Parts: sequence; C-alpha cells; structure tokens
Amino acid sequence: MAPYFSSYADVSILFNLFRYLSFRGGGALLSAMLLSLALGPWLIAKLRTMQQGGTTVREDVPKTHLSKIGTPTMGGFLLLVSSSLSILFWTDLRVVNVWIVLLLFWGFALIGFWDDIRKIRRGSKGISARVKLVAEVTIAGSVCALYLWHSQLSFSTNLAMPFFKDLVFELGFFYLCLSVFLVIGSANAVNLTDGLDGLATGPLIAAMGCFGLIAYLSGHTIYAAHLNIFYVPDAGELGVMCAAFVGSCLGFLWFNAPPARIFMGDTGALSMGAALGAMGVITKHEVVLGIVGGLFVLETLSVMIQVASFQLFGKRVFAIAPLHHHFEQRGWAEATIVIRFWIVSILFALLGLATLKIR
Repeated sequence: MAPYFSSYADVSILFNLFRYLSFRGGGALLSAMLLSLALGPWLIAKLRTMQQGGTTVREDVPKTHLSKIGTPTMGGFLLLVSSSLSILFWTDLRVVNVWIVLLLFWGFALIGFWDDIRKIRRGSKGISARVKLVAEVTIAGSVCALYLWHSQLSFSTNLAMPFFKDLVFELGFFYLCLSVFLVIGSANAVNLTDGLDGLATGPLIAAMGCFGLIAYLSGHTIYAAHLNIFYVPDAGELGVMCAAFVGSCLGFLWFNAPPARIFMGDTGALSMGAALGAMGVITKHEVVLGIVGGLFVLETLSVMIQVASFQLFGKRVFAIAPLHHHFEQRGWAEATIVIRFWIVSILFALLGLATLKIR
C-alpha cells in the first residue's frame, strides 16, 4: 500500500520517501514493533482469561518448568497481527512473492493455532504428528507449487551452492520437493527451539535481519552482479517484510524475555519458521538458509540424534533433547542458555552473510 503514496511526490517531498526501500523497511520495523508493544498487554490479559485451567507447559521438559504453568501461550497472535498489518501497509502488494510469503505465514499460523488450542483443551497433547505433517505438506506444497508456476525466472528451479562461484544444480521437479522440505523444516526447527523464555525470538531476529539484507542485495541488479548471486526482481519487498518480522519479534520479546509473560506457542513458531523458510527459497539462498539458521539446525539435529541413538542402541546421547534442555539439565541457568544461544545465532547469521562474498 505504501508505495502508492510515492505517486503524490509532486505534492510533498515526504511522499517521495516511499520510493525508497530503506525508508519503508524502517517504517515496517518501527510500526510492527510499536503495534506489538501496544497490543501485548491486552492480548496477554485475554489469553490468560481464555486459557484459565489449561496447561501451557509440555510434559517432556525439566521439572523447573512447572513454575511456568499458567503463563498464556499462543502469543504468536501478537507476531501475526503486528507483522501482517505492517506488511500490508509498507510493502508493494502488487508483488506476487509478498503474497507467497504471507500465505505460508498465515497457513502455518493456522496449523499452530489448531495445535495450541487442542493442547490447552486436552492437556499437553495437541494434534498428532501425522496429522500436523499432512497439514504442513498440503499448505507448503500448494503454495510452493503456486510460486514455481507463477515464477518467470529462468533459474527458478536452480540450486546455487555458497562458497563456489559457478556451482549450480538444475533440480527440475525435485526443486518443488526441496522448497517444501525447507519451509516445513524451518517451521519445525523454530518450533523445537522455542523451549525457553526468549530463546527462539532472538535467533529469529538475527535470521530475519540477515535475510532482509540478502533480499535487498538480491533485488538490486548492480549488487547482485557484483556478488555473483541470482538477481531476483522485486526481492527488495521481501526485505521490507523481513524488517516487519524483526520489528514484531522485538516487540514480542519485550513480553517474552525471562521471565516470560507470554509464550510464542506453535502459532508463532510455525508461522515465523515457515516465513523464514520462504525467504530462503524466494531469494534463491536455500543452502545459506541452513547456515543463517544454524542454531535451529543444531536444535533439530539434537532431537534426531537422540531418537536415532535410543532406537538403535538403547542409549541417549543428551540428557534430554532438544539441546537447550540438555544444558538446562547440566545446571546452566535459563538466562545463561538463552544469551549464549543468541550469541551463537548471531555468529551463524554473520557466517551466512560472509557466503555472499566468499566465492
């Protein structure tokens, strides 16, 4: 919506500012953050009333988490509302890829809401893993197929490898499978990381901020040519979206910081993770997504290793999985784990940015 204001540039120089991605990105970040801060207290009160008598703490966590019973979940609504309103105002809605990301964002938010509401009403048991996976594959598959069908890029099904200048693979139909895997994997990786107060929010800020810059560079012909990365027309609008996601996360973190007044829940974790995965696919930085989101990858691997080790050898590698609970069982304070994991996530984000130049 905001780019339309630039047509009034002859009326006032203020409207001319809407031509610039940097201005709209800053506006998207600030407005999303302020919306989160403004709506947070009201939403927390509403969710606390609605969830009274329900449990928001899983059974498979350290006993120290019992003190958090009663903290409302589904705080992802705050992320959903603040970022969506900001995106709808500040981005150019004529760009189809904006709607591709929003469809994945909203679709996975619905899956998360369905899971959260069942957990509240039925104790700690939400929808079954099989049902959740079917829903995720259906939404991710449909939207990713729509993206590939609409894309006019000659390299839409290509996979570029970081650190190598000309190493590109043409995947054809299998790129659809890869894109679906990345969206679902990213969504569930963020969901697994969301186990301590503020733990997932900080790395999301780092990752979305990183992809905001990648989107801006990918959408600029000169920068894309200089860095030898795919030029994706209008990718700069995705940078504005990333700024909105960062702003909403910053506002949410105000209430989610230890001790949390609200939990993100599957509503927020799945939706934000899916949006992050979509950024990796549309900007054509699929492998870099795994580097930038390295912390999410480590958390997911810890669960996979734990399950495989127990099923194959009857032994556990970690005291408890995901990884953050392992350190919790080893005596690390929750705030220590959160801050150190944030530092690790920032390092991964910087490494991901380094791949743009090291080729």
